[in-house]
Amino acid sequence: MEVLTDFPERLMPGTKVFVGPSHRSMVIAGTRSHSEGLLIKFDHVDNPEEAGRCRNQMVYVTTSDRPPLPEGQYYEHQVIGFSVIDDDSGVSIGSLSGIMRTGANDIYVVARPGGGEVLLPVIASVVLSIDAQSRTIHVHLLPGLVEDAET
Repeated sequence: MEVLTDFPERLMPGTKVFVGPSHRSMVIAGTRSHSEGLLIKFDHVDNPEEAGRCRNQMVYVTTSDRPPLPEGQYYEHQVIGFSVIDDDSGVSIGSLSGIMRTGANDIYVVARPGGGEVLLPVIASVVLSIDAQSRTIHVHLLPGLVEDAET
């Protein structure tokens, strides 16, 4: 298993997970480190053919099983759809439609109301605040960023 979670300690025997697009309910029976990931044994999966059906599948947990994050941090699904507000003008430039992962910092993908998108680096000088109550993200736009994205 390639481990994509920031909380790999949750993947322990007895943990209920959901496998693949059908979200097949399964329980982890055992784990051990392997290369850069984990080898997983599921309860009631006792032969290579059954195990093969789990290969190359996403593994999910329920939202209620996710650990709480520190104040000011959010899971991606919690902020998608938030309105992105230019802090200087107070005007919405669009809504957060995705988050790209890069080596240096994440990039917010903001869908513009008239089409197109703006890419914003998730750094303190650009992303000023996130307000979960009002579902807004206040940003400081770098000169030319929005105009360049529209052309």
